[in-house]
Amino acid sequence: MCRNEWEILRYTTEKGVILLSRKSGDNILKFDYFGEYTSNTAKKELLNRLGINVEIKKVYSNINTDIFIDNAIKNYYGMRITKNEPWETTLCFIISQFNNIKRIRLIMKNLLERYGEPYYIDGKKVMLFPSAERISKATIPELMSCGTGFRAKYIKSVSNEIKNGFSFDHINRLDYDEAKNELLKLDGVGDKVADCILLFGYGHLQSFPIDVWVKRIIEKVYMKNKKKSIQQIHDFANNRWGNLAGYAQQYLYWYGRTALRLEETTQTV
Repeated sequence: MCRNEWEILRYTTEKGVILLSRKSGDNILKFDYFGEYTSNTAKKELLNRLGINVEIKKVYSNINTDIFIDNAIKNYYGMRITKNEPWETTLCFIISQFNNIKRIRLIMKNLLERYGEPYYIDGKKVMLFPSAERISKATIPELMSCGTGFRAKYIKSVSNEIKNGFSFDHINRLDYDEAKNELLKLDGVGDKVADCILLFGYGHLQSFPIDVWVKRIIEKVYMKNKKKSIQQIHDFANNRWGNLAGYAQQYLYWYGRTALRLEETTQTV
């Protein structure tokens, strides 16, 4: 990319569209907005989505507890936790179950094209993020045709719950434990997905999502290869990293996958 070339990212939400521009080699970000946004609300949403308003050095000073996470920070220095709309986050993480990033993106693209509200920018059609109400009108076979597979019944159930009064605003007024218990009542939302929603949809930074990789990393690095239950890992993360356990989780996840793979390859050789 040439130094004077602009990279443009597009965020589509239920409210409208935000275009984010970054010039290669610079730290300056510019944005434009369409739909229901104002300059202030678009700026606030971008700050939340990109985690720019987080004092990252303060985060590091609290989570840098050992050599492993110190290496993780060095390898992924500057990585932030994003924060999206709760419904958007919920839909994405229900789809993420037993899935990969490429497939998740394809499914989301299909859902946006079929159920998103059309919006036009300079004559070009953009599909906004589909509301729960629009998704709730779809049948399970229609959702499955978007590639959702077994997740279709969960998407249908959760969108119906929201249409019938389940309130994400209510969840926002609860503390972490209460909020997680409420989310666990939704079909298709287990321990990991609930924590992902709380971390990336509500900014509960004490949330510590545990998938197969995180479990392996914690057991290998901190538990001397001893198997631990999900609750034991939650307790460990809470005691070690407290209200910033979610940040520790992200650095452990991204660095740990690479580190463990390299170690396994070396051992095999």
